[in-house]
Amino acid sequence: MRIQRGGLRAFHTVALLVTLLLGSALADAASAKRKIIVDQDALGPAGSNLKSLLMLLYAPDVEVLGFTVSSGDGWRDENVASLLRLLEVVGRTDVPVYPGAVFPLVNSEARTRRWETIYGPLVYKGAWSAGVPGKHPQTPFEIPAFAQGLPHTRPASGSAAQFMVDMVRKYPGEVTIWSGGPLTNVALAARLDPQFAAQARELVFMGGSFLPSPADNAFADEYRQTPRQEFNMRFDPEAASLVLHEPWRRITQVPVDPSTRTLWTKADDEDIARSGSELGQYLKKYDQSLPMWDEIAAGVWLDPSLIRHQMTVLVDIDTSFTAGYGNTLSWPQGKGPGLGERGVDVVTDVDVPGLMSQVKTLLKKGR
Repeated sequence: MRIQRGGLRAFHTVALLVTLLLGSALADAASAKRKIIVDQDALGPAGSNLKSLLMLLYAPDVEVLGFTVSSGDGWRDENVASLLRLLEVVGRTDVPVYPGAVFPLVNSEARTRRWETIYGPLVYKGAWSAGVPGKHPQTPFEIPAFAQGLPHTRPASGSAAQFMVDMVRKYPGEVTIWSGGPLTNVALAARLDPQFAAQARELVFMGGSFLPSPADNAFADEYRQTPRQEFNMRFDPEAASLVLHEPWRRITQVPVDPSTRTLWTKADDEDIARSGSELGQYLKKYDQSLPMWDEIAAGVWLDPSLIRHQMTVLVDIDTSFTAGYGNTLSWPQGKGPGLGERGVDVVTDVDVPGLMSQVKTLLKKGR
């Protein structure tokens, strides 16, 4: 069939328009992804910390701009190394990892030991379990030998707080700050740039405790006698209080309350491993049976329909060096001390079967 010159020209014009429209549609789809900075005390080799990061990384409508890492469950440098090694396993070393705070703003191991002599031992101290066999190194900057192997990739240059500020300035109103650990990095970013919180899209964090239901597992014992005390807030109370007074457009808090009805088991790792992925084999070998603390925080951000109950209250963290140091404080709206407390959407119950299905679906996408 012969196409006349005029018809050929028209064909080329239409083809060019289609190409331009497709390119524009693809660009729009990429820009429509929800942008997120994932802040975490990413202790490995697996566990709740790292599975939550993978959920956010594998979600198809999410663009993870970068990971920022602090001390918390472990020291910053060992946490960074754990995350870098996991990203190597799943083939996602393209996402930058920024080292953040090594120490809390004010709290310290010495203060924690002193507090314990006055008010009794803490159930869990995270990185301050240093020197205990099988726990953490004796010095904050030591990276122990990992059973899963040390990473070959290096963290990004620059600080976690500066990276947060730079991304929020680059994408004003678009970036979610999601934190699964102590809020030290977020507090430092807020002090670097007074407009940081206001220019972010929202803050979502896992931490705090209101009135968790008793559960038949050892992890619930931490809250039986001290229902308002939770590790992420207790590790750096001053940072948490500072962050909660910043002018965020929206704050969503996932406390430990909904976690007491959850428990990830080795059978769940076996299920992921049947996908045949390298990640599945990694989880089968290294993962732990733990409540799904951080998976809940990732899951409800990805899919708010998983929320079964939430409340909006004023929230702060106790920074007095008393028996309540680090405890979650809350008031009905309009009934707080009036010192800049912010309204916070607190998730207190979730669809556990739905959450479990979501986590498994996302993790089975792993390489």
